[in-house]
Amino acid sequence: MKFSAAYSYNSGPSWSLDPRCKHLNHGSFGAVPVEVQAEQNRLRTLMEQNPVSWFSAAHERVGRAREEMARLLGVDPSHLAFVFNVSAGASVVFQRFMARSPVHTLVTDHGYGAVSMGARRLSQRTGGTFNVASVPLNATAMEVVDILTEKMQSIPPGLLVIDQVTSATARRFPTNEICKKARELGFTTLVDGAHSPGVLENPICFDADYWVGNLHKFACAPRGAALLYSREADQELFPLIDSWGAELEFPKRFDHTGTMDTTAWLTAPFAWSLIDKMVGWDKVRQWSSRLADEGEKILDVTLRQWMDDPFPDVGQKVGPLRLVRLPLGLGRTREQSDALRIPLIEATGIALSFTSFHGQGFLRFSTHIYNSLSDFDYLASEGLPLLHQWASQVSTEPNIMNNKD
Repeated sequence: MKFSAAYSYNSGPSWSLDPRCKHLNHGSFGAVPVEVQAEQNRLRTLMEQNPVSWFSAAHERVGRAREEMARLLGVDPSHLAFVFNVSAGASVVFQRFMARSPVHTLVTDHGYGAVSMGARRLSQRTGGTFNVASVPLNATAMEVVDILTEKMQSIPPGLLVIDQVTSATARRFPTNEICKKARELGFTTLVDGAHSPGVLENPICFDADYWVGNLHKFACAPRGAALLYSREADQELFPLIDSWGAELEFPKRFDHTGTMDTTAWLTAPFAWSLIDKMVGWDKVRQWSSRLADEGEKILDVTLRQWMDDPFPDVGQKVGPLRLVRLPLGLGRTREQSDALRIPLIEATGIALSFTSFHGQGFLRFSTHIYNSLSDFDYLASEGLPLLHQWASQVSTEPNIMNNKD
């Protein structure tokens, strides 16, 4: 595979991304190829041409798309349902346990905020306890399993919510091993695989009781496309909103959504197949991972001017997602890190994600096949010096970056 500073994956699909911006944050909201947008627009046109005809057979279209997505991912379609995003899928699982009392939940301090909050509400509403396991950023796979095993042994059995690829800390967790151990200890498991499709070769965690994953991130489907997998095809899982399929078995009841635009679901198999045909998912993973490796080297040269260890020791580092330390205490809290994103875009045209973990601020970049090393050259020359400048101001004016988006 050819790889140079001037080279990008031009043999792949076309994109409508603003060329004035350096898009190094594919992991937050994804990007949709032009061909995929056209396919979704084609379907929307059909929907608007004859709404009665469209919606009368909408559930049949969703069912066929679900079966095709299951085939592409190598899973039995009777265990798979479409949902609008990972948070919605997690809410479906939380709702399934709401009738129980009490429900004790366990998350880690790497968990995605919205999902962890949902787990906490489940415990509060059922009279259970909400528990958080602290996992060091540099913990190895074996250490993670040991930490969670010890925590599970110290609390009543309940629901364990674990990330497959973490959002804030850009690392993998050994979810298969964790889920097996959890089952031995009487815990039900929900795996948050928001970043997994398109990043991991086998994204669905088949050892989990439930798994949810987004197709609108690295898999490049339109926004609002995600999957919910149930290991036992759980008949107690119901959509968050009842429709005419409510009395059908799982997952067919999820094919019925009422009068809602499900063209993102219908387009998801097209998006997956398009990239597989034009590039190949193995090549996508290889390219984006190697690009991230080379990008780190470019950033390192600039960052060494201000810090000795710009790249944290991340246990089980994952392909296209990487963390870089922010200088001088910048972005120490979630609110402070969130407040950096829009000002940086407005000042430099660089799109990044900013996160925090245990009081340390990070920038998180994530790559896809439309990126090239020139994006990192620009980040090193324009973005990093500005962040360093802001950090210097924060050291004398602590609230300078606490503006809200």
